[in-house]
Amino acid sequence: MCRNITELRGLEPAATEDEIEAASRQYVRKVSGITRPTAANEVAFEAAVAEVTATTRRLLAQLPPRRQPPKTVPPLRRPEVRARIAARASK
Repeated sequence: MCRNITELRGLEPAATEDEIEAASRQYVRKVSGITRPTAANEVAFEAAVAEVTATTRRLLAQLPPRRQPPKTVPPLRRPEVRARIAARASK
């Protein structure tokens, strides 16, 4: 699991719903210590992801534009990650 949460503010084009949800999921995994929720905690885990996603979306909408882009490219924009997602989807 990554140590740092992905920066989404200031992306061009703006962060997508998938990127916001992925960053939210990364955050919930980090604070909960759960990487793969079991049936016993899946409802709570997914509810937390949904809440963090909604809050992140509101935060990004309310912040002023950023002067400089983030220092790193979000994972969902990296070619190797996109290839891995495409390979999973084709199975």
